[in-house]
This record gives sequence, structure tokens and C-alpha cells, in this order.
Amino acid sequence: MSAKHSRLTPVMLDEGLRLLFPVAAIHGALWPLLWTLFYGFGLPLEGAIPASQWHAHEMIFGTYGMALAGFLTTAVPEWTDTPRRRGQDLLLLVWLWLPGRLAGLVGADALSGIAGLTDSAFLLVLAWFIGRPMLDKRSTRHASFVFWCLAFAGTEIGIRLAWLGGDMVLAGRLINAALAVFLVFFSLSVARINVVVINKALDPSGETSPYRPHPGRQNLAAGLVALYLAGTLALPDSLAPAFLALAAGAAFFDRLAEWFIGRAVLRAEVLGLLGANLLAGLGFFVIGLAGLRAPFAPSTGQHLLSIGALGLAVMSVYAIAGLLHTGRELDLPRQAHWALWLMLAAALTRSLPELGIGEGLIGPHYGLSAVLWAAAFGAWLHGYLPLLRAPSMGTGDG
Repeated sequence: MSAKHSRLTPVMLDEGLRLLFPVAAIHGALWPLLWTLFYGFGLPLEGAIPASQWHAHEMIFGTYGMALAGFLTTAVPEWTDTPRRRGQDLLLLVWLWLPGRLAGLVGADALSGIAGLTDSAFLLVLAWFIGRPMLDKRSTRHASFVFWCLAFAGTEIGIRLAWLGGDMVLAGRLINAALAVFLVFFSLSVARINVVVINKALDPSGETSPYRPHPGRQNLAAGLVALYLAGTLALPDSLAPAFLALAAGAAFFDRLAEWFIGRAVLRAEVLGLLGANLLAGLGFFVIGLAGLRAPFAPSTGQHLLSIGALGLAVMSVYAIAGLLHTGRELDLPRQAHWALWLMLAAALTRSLPELGIGEGLIGPHYGLSAVLWAAAFGAWLHGYLPLLRAPSMGTGDG
């Protein structure tokens, strides 16, 4: 091992986001390209499990699951003022996460059971990693993240059991439930992140905190997404999920009032979070209207949520935390701007043709969206990997 490599490796293992964000980004950049450019949207070992379910599962539990681990292992120690997980703890998460990604890459039905065990263990270990500091501090302030991490693990177990039992309809419902669980994570996280980002945009010096969030908005969207999730599982064939989806969409649109902050809203890090909430509202509206027999496909709304809302949210967190937790000012490099625009383009390319805008792209829009999605993660890696591999520039990490 070279001297340079031996110096850099411990830095990557010093904090969750330094290792786990790049791992998730590499997965997000490579897997869709392999599926679209080399496999032609199929999978080499595809069997009873549809390729579409493998793809959705890998996006949610693969790319986003590891991004969630990077966020929580970094944020929870900061919120609870406890030592952060580093070194072997972070490597354990990677090794538990990896088998599922290899099985998902080729669609290996025979390995689904083993991959399900490791994926479930990954999420349960993550729940322990974030729950232990709260137990030590005897604090329940952030306990909702532990609950939803366990719920995320529950959907993973359910999906794998449905696949093993050959019930692809149930598996599809549970994949959509997992997407809803991640949207709860998104809503709860943005309620915290947005306070920091908007205050820095309004006063970069950090000497004042002119922005205060509306307390009624902090948990409303998350609560309504949770109700929608319950409705889809308990009453999947009724109109209840459609009306609950419209309510969740309205809650996300209501949150847009938090971005009425004047010219500061034009900063890229602010626009990224605004766009994520806007696309969440649009996605839930499309799902709700589709459920009420409007001429839309529910999958279009689901892609507005998965690629659009969550894609922009994850990329915004990557861009913001990648600077603040390496001791840098919140001045996004050009690669972060490109990553955000490419992610938005991926979401719109995938969704708008199915809503009657640019219908001539239907067909090629699948591959084009996948390439734009991969390019977004590639742009972030290009700009941020050198920052994450280098020691922090400040006295603290954010």
C-alpha cells in the first residue's frame, strides 16, 4: 500500500458520508447504465421476478438505502452529541449491503433469499447504529428515524418473502410501500436540513438565524405519506389510497411556502430542496388522479417520486453535506450544479412524455432517463470524491 493511500483510507472511514455516499453514488451511476446499455432493460439471469421489480428494488434499497445509511450515521451523532460510527462499523454496513447489489445486478432469483437476509441485516444494523445513541442519551426526540428504519427493513423482508412465494402482485405493492417509507424519511429529514440551508442562504455569516420553520408543516407531509402507505396496504383496491395520495401531495405543495425567502431562493442548494418538494407533490397528485380514473399511469407518479423528488433530495443532501462536513463553505461547485440539473432532467425525461408532453420520446425516454440519472451521480463523484478523501478543512465537521 502506498503512503498516499494509507493516509487517505482512514479519512474515508472517519464518518458515514465520506464512505457511504460515494458507494451509493457508484451504484447509482453504474447499475442503470449496465441495465440499459448492456442488458437492454432485461437481466442476464431473469426468471420469475420481473426485471422492473428488480430495478425498482435496487434503486430504493441499493442506491437510496446506502445514501440513507450515510446520512443517518452522520446526522444522528450530530443531533445527539455522541461519537460517530467509523472504521469497521462503516465497513460492516458495506459488506452487508453488497451481496444484494450483486444479485440485483444480474437478476439472480436463486440468490434472492440470501440477498434478502443480508439486506435485512444491513437495515437492522443501521437501526441499531442510530438507536444506540438515543438509548445512551435517553432521548426520544429523533426516535421516529429508528421506527421508520425498522419499517424499511420490514418492507424488505416482505418483498423477499413475496418473491420466494411467487406473489409478484404483493411484491409490487410492498415495493411501492418501501418507496413511501423512504418519502417519510425525506420529509422528516428536509424538515431539519431546510432550517440550516435557508438560514445560511439568508445570512452566510451564520451570525443570525432569520428563518424559523412553521411548526405545523414539520411533520404534516410525513404523517400524510404514512396514512397513504397504510391505505395502500390495507385497502389496495379501494379509492382510499387515491384520496390519501392527493392529501399527501397537497401537504408537499403547502411546504413550498417555506421557500418564500426572496432572492436567496435562487441559490442552487435551496432550489434543489424546493424542487424535491414540488416533484413530491406532483408525483402524489398523478398517483391520486390515476386512482380516480384519470388518464395517467400510477407508475408515472411513482417515477416523479422516485427519480424526481427523492433523486433531487438525495443529490441536494450529497451536495450540501459534502461541503459542510468537510469544513467548507456552502458554495456549491459546478459539478453539484450539473448533478442537480441532470437529476431533474432524468425525472422530467422519464415522466413528461407519459403525461402528454414530448410524446415523441416515448420508448427512447427510458434509456435517456437512465443515462441522465447515472450522469448526475457521476458529476457529483467527480466534484466531491476529492473533498471526501481529504482531511476536513475546518475544526469541526459541520
